[in-house]
Parts: sequence; C-alpha cells; structure tokens
Amino acid sequence: MKVPVSNKRIVAAMSGGVDSSVTAALLKRDGYEVIGVTLQLYSGVPQRKGACCAGQDIYDAGRVAEKLAIPHYVLDYEERFRARVIADFAETYARGETPIPCVRCNQRIKFADLMDSARALGAGALATGHYVRRLEAPGGPELHRAADESRDQSYFLFATTAEQLAFLRFPLGGMSKPAVRAIAAELGLGNAEKPDSQDICFVPDGTYAEVVRKLKPAAAEPGDIVDEKGRVLGRHEGVAGFTVGQRKRLGLAGSDEPLFVVELDAARARIVVGPRASLRTRIISLKDVNWLADPLLAADCAVKVRSMRPPVPAAVSAGPDGTASVELREPEEAVAPGQACVFYKGTRVLGGGWIARP
Repeated sequence: MKVPVSNKRIVAAMSGGVDSSVTAALLKRDGYEVIGVTLQLYSGVPQRKGACCAGQDIYDAGRVAEKLAIPHYVLDYEERFRARVIADFAETYARGETPIPCVRCNQRIKFADLMDSARALGAGALATGHYVRRLEAPGGPELHRAADESRDQSYFLFATTAEQLAFLRFPLGGMSKPAVRAIAAELGLGNAEKPDSQDICFVPDGTYAEVVRKLKPAAAEPGDIVDEKGRVLGRHEGVAGFTVGQRKRLGLAGSDEPLFVVELDAARARIVVGPRASLRTRIISLKDVNWLADPLLAADCAVKVRSMRPPVPAAVSAGPDGTASVELREPEEAVAPGQACVFYKGTRVLGGGWIARP
C-alpha cells in the first residue's frame, strides 16, 4: 500500500465481517497506525441471517479491534443513511425503477461522510474490504476489477470519483476469499467463518416491497397488467413488487408464450408485459455518469448492465449534462432503469452511469 510517508495513519472501515477485519489486520501487520471505524446505519430492524450492518456486527468489529489492539470508533450515521439511501431506495422503486442501494451507500455515505471523518481523524487514507484493485498510473490512480473475478465488486464502486480514489485503499483486491478467511483463522479472529453479507442490509426478511410501501404508499396501489398493445391481462398489487425481466408472480395463465415484465409505468400504476424478445435492446441511455478516465477510451469498451452479468462489447458516447449513450454490439435482455451500466477497458473501470431507459 502507498500512503504519504509522513502520515502512516489509516482508517479502516470495519463492518464486522471477515473482509474488513482482515483489511485492518493486514494494515496493522504492515506497520500502519490503524484506526477502526464502524458505522451504525440503522437500528430496530429485525435482521435475517447473513445481513450486513446488523447490531451484532458492531460488536464483532469491536472484538476484532480489541484483538488487533487498535482503537475503534462507532459513528452514528443512522439519520443520514435513512435520508440518503433508504429514502432513495423507496423513491426509485416508486418511479418504476430498480435501485442499487449498495452503490448509493458507497457514494453518499462511505466514500463521502466516512471519508470526511477519516480526514478529521488525521488519516492519510481510508481502507475498505472491497474486492477491487487501485493501481497507480502516470495519470493518477486507476480503479480495476479484482484479481478474483468471482469476488469482484467494481460494479458497485463505479460512482467513486477520482478525488475519492486518491484517498482510498483496497488491500484485498489481489486476494481470493479463501485466502482472506485463512488469514483470519491464522490470526484467531472470531469472525473467520462468518457468512457473507447480503446486498440489501436494511430489509427485514428480504421483503423489500414492505419497506417501499411504508415510505411510498402509492407504490403499493393496485393496477393493471397490460400487454404491449395496452390490453388488460390481469391485476397487480403494486409496481414496487416487480422489476423489468421478471416472469414469476405475474399470475397470468393461458398465454401462448411466457410473458415477462418489459416496462413499469409507475405514473399509471401499470405493468407492461411481453414476450422474451421484447426484453432485448442494443441502445441504452444513461444519466448521472461518472467518468474515471478519458471518455474517448469508452468508444470501444465493454459494459456491465447487471452486477452478476459478464461485461459485453459496446461503444459509449458521452453526452451533455452527465448523460451518455451506450450501443451494445449484441442485444442484452432485461436492461432495467435504475440499475447501473459500468464501462471497462480490460480490467480498468472507465466510469459508469445510471440506466435511464433502454
């Protein structure tokens, strides 16, 4: 790792999981003055097994910090998390889009407010347990996919700015998960076998639609399920329970071919369904694009339109006011508004934006 020689203090974001714990341990082993910081993001929400940021996690992080003999602070970010992540999550679903709260949390909490707190503590860097690589280059640090493709989290960090990247460090980017767990076991960390966290940490029992209904009741209003010609085929109990590409829970029978959600018309509380062919698109419009490289490099690149999909060849053209247009070499299915489209050149993250419409 590289931090200013005159400042060997690093803040390690400690979620209570094995990844962030090993991150802190590696920094301590390498001779840095490590300060562990855990964020309290919410309380009073029943958690399913494996959810991240639960109350138990603060305790686990504290135990690890004690084991490593490093100071540990818990910062109450509950109000700002509710306003900037949970409210956005509900509003996005209410608009008929499919949100990614982990990106918003990184963008608006961890790499914003937490970074400010790290600087206030006199740190020269903020380290996290993300599986992504930060590589030094003549033009400044670059963001790259993790060495272990199965663990790569670069899709969720596309909104990281160049200024933030200069301050961030990712010690696990070149490691595999088994290697990380082995280090945790070797050091006697109590969370060496702790299960991985789930994406939506604040949703009890995985029923995200209930969270949306409480904050945005209009998203739970029943409406029509229609085909692409506007003919009514059935009824639904709220657009918040659906996403583009969905086939299950439509309650439609007797169709000549399988039907999928192809559009969510939240303004009219309508779900539009159609055949699989209607899910395919080659042109995608993006908004709020964040560039980490010269946009000209994206004229011939690869893009990911879902976190679990592999990158596919595309050409990205930057537009005005933070927009961009993506032309896919081959059609992709179920490109959902509200999801992210991230641009890659080899392993390097060039940038990304939010899908406005396919």
